[in-house]
Amino acid sequence: MLKQIILYLFFLIVCLSQAPAQEVVTGLQSNNALNKANPDWAVRKSISLSDTLSLPFFDDFSGRNIFPDVDKWSDNYVFINNTYSDRQITKGVATFDALDNKGRLYETASDVQFSADKLTSKPLNLAYTSSDNIYLSFFYQAGGLSDPPEKSDSLILQFYAPADDLWYSVWRAQGSEDKSFKPAIIKIDNARYLKNGFRFRFTNYASLSSNLLDPSLIGNCDIWNVDYVLLNKNRNDGDTIFSDVAFTLPLRSLLKSHEAMPWKQFKQVELQEMASSFPLYYRNNDTITRNVTRNFKIWDLNENAESTSFTAGATNIGPLTSVAYQTNLIYTFNTAGSDSARFRITASLKTDESDPKANDTIEYYQNFTNYFAYDDGTAEGGYGINGLGSRNAMVAMKFQSFMEDTLRAITICFNDSYQNSNQRAFDLMVWNDNNGVPGDVLYSMTQVLVQQGQYINGFYTYYLPESVPVNDIFYIGWRQLSETFLNAGYDINTPNGGKQFYWINGDWAASQQTGTVMIRPIVGDRINTVGTNDSHLTSENKIKIWPNPAGSFFRISSADEQLQGVAEVSVIDIYGRKLINVPFRDEINISSLKDGVYYVITTINGRRAGLNRLIKTR
Repeated sequence: MLKQIILYLFFLIVCLSQAPAQEVVTGLQSNNALNKANPDWAVRKSISLSDTLSLPFFDDFSGRNIFPDVDKWSDNYVFINNTYSDRQITKGVATFDALDNKGRLYETASDVQFSADKLTSKPLNLAYTSSDNIYLSFFYQAGGLSDPPEKSDSLILQFYAPADDLWYSVWRAQGSEDKSFKPAIIKIDNARYLKNGFRFRFTNYASLSSNLLDPSLIGNCDIWNVDYVLLNKNRNDGDTIFSDVAFTLPLRSLLKSHEAMPWKQFKQVELQEMASSFPLYYRNNDTITRNVTRNFKIWDLNENAESTSFTAGATNIGPLTSVAYQTNLIYTFNTAGSDSARFRITASLKTDESDPKANDTIEYYQNFTNYFAYDDGTAEGGYGINGLGSRNAMVAMKFQSFMEDTLRAITICFNDSYQNSNQRAFDLMVWNDNNGVPGDVLYSMTQVLVQQGQYINGFYTYYLPESVPVNDIFYIGWRQLSETFLNAGYDINTPNGGKQFYWINGDWAASQQTGTVMIRPIVGDRINTVGTNDSHLTSENKIKIWPNPAGSFFRISSADEQLQGVAEVSVIDIYGRKLINVPFRDEINISSLKDGVYYVITTINGRRAGLNRLIKTR
C-alpha cells in the first residue's frame, strides 16, 4: 500500500511538472493598501470614542477607510473594500482572508487550517433581560470575486462572557462554492452574555493551497465577505429585512475605454472617449416599494469649482430589488489646466429620513495625468504564464496613442510572492501593431527584476533610458526568462475588452481571462528621476554593496538599517535561481560564481530591504 501511495505521488508530481504553459490567475500574497494605512489606523484608534458602547450597534462598512471603524471595532485585521464582491447589499464589505493587518500572509499560514482574520467589537452594555429580545444579525458571502473557502474552512462567530472572561463559539459557516449573500440572525438570551462588557467577534479559518512545484502560485485564499451587522433589542428571528435603499457597486470611470488617461490625449478624442451615460447600482433592501431620487455632481478639483450637476429624478423601486441604472450624460470634462486634470464625481440618493445615510452617497475620482490605465488600481488576484514551455512566454496589453507622443516609462503592479519566489528577471517590452496583435519589437529593456512598488496599490515604475515614439496602436508587456509565475497584479473587476494578449510557442492569442493585468504606459515629457546605476532598480534602495564589479567577495552596508544578526543575503541569477543564501556577514564570498550579472537581495525579518545589481568578474 505504501509503495502504491509513493508511486501515485511520483506520477502526480511528474504530471504537474509536464503541464503545458497557460494563463494562470491566483490569489494575492499581500495587500499594500493595508500595509500603508496601518499607522493611520493606530492614530485614529487612540482618539476614538469611549470603550463601552450602547445599543444599537450597526455597521454596513460603507465608510471610506480600508480598516474597520475605530469607534465600533477594536482590531484591524479585516479589509474594508467595495471590490471583492459584486453582490453586496450595500456598498462596502468586510473581507476576511489569509492576509494580516499589514497586508501579508500570516506567519502561521499553511496548507492546514489556521486562524486568520478577526473582527472584534468594542465592549457593549448588554445589561438586559432575555425578554428584551436582543438579536445580532449580519449577511455573509463565501468567496465573492476571489478564491472561495474549501468545505474544511470556516467563518465563526463568538460571544464574550464578561464574568467568565471566556469566548464561546455560537455560529459557524462552512466553506462553499455558493457566492450569494446569506442572512444570519442569532438571539442573545443566555445570562452569561447579558452583561456590561459583552463583545462579539468573527474569525475565519483558512488554508493555503499547497503547490509543490511553484510556491509563487500560492496566494491569498478562502475569502469571506461580511456586510450589514446589526445588534439591537426588540427584534425577532425573522428580522433580517431592513428599511434601507443603498448604493451597492462602486462608481467607475466616465470614459468609454479607460480608467485614466493623459489630459492632452483626452482632449484629442474627448467627443468619442467621453461616456454618454452615467451608470449606477443600488438596491432596495426593504420588503415594500420605495421611492428614491438620483442626483449627480461633478467637481473640478483643479479649479475647486462645480463643473456640472443634474438629477435623474425620482423613481419607485420594487422590494428586495437590485437596480442597474444608466442616466444620460450630456457633459464633457473641461478645465483651465493644460497638462493635467482631476474631477470628483458624486452620486447621491435622496431617500426617507429613517434610512442610514452613509450608504446613500458614492464618489469616484477621474484622473488625467501622464498615463493610460484600464485597471481601477486595486488588485484582487495575480496573473502570469506558468507551466512547461512558458520560458520566453510574453504578455502584452494593447494601448492607443491619439497623437504623436513619447513613451517614457512603464508601471506594473507585481504582487509579493510566497517566499519571494517570483523575484525573477524578465525583459520589459514594447511592440507595434500587426493586424490586431503585437508585431515588431519597438523597444526592450533586458533583465529587469520583478519589483513591488513603494506606495499604495503596489505599482513600480520602470523608467526607459531611451524614449520610444508612439502614435496610434502600441503594446507594452514582458517576456519572461524562466518558467516561474511572475504574479502581476490582476484587477478582476475590470474587463480587458480584448486588449490583453499572451504568446506561447510562436503564437499570439487573446487572453481567456476576463480581468485586466495592472500595467500602465507613461507618456509625455521627460520624467525627472533620482538616478542610480541601473534605471530599473529603485532609487530608494538604502542598502549599498561594494566593490562592484566584484571578484571573490563583496561587502554590504546600510546607513538606516541594522543588519548584524537580523539580515539575510541572497544572490540570484537572471533566471531567479537562488545561488547563495547566507546570514549577513562582513564579507559575502562569491568565488564559486561564474562571471556575469547577478542580483543581491537583502531581507530583514522576511521583508526585502535592499536590491542591488552585482557584476561578478575575475
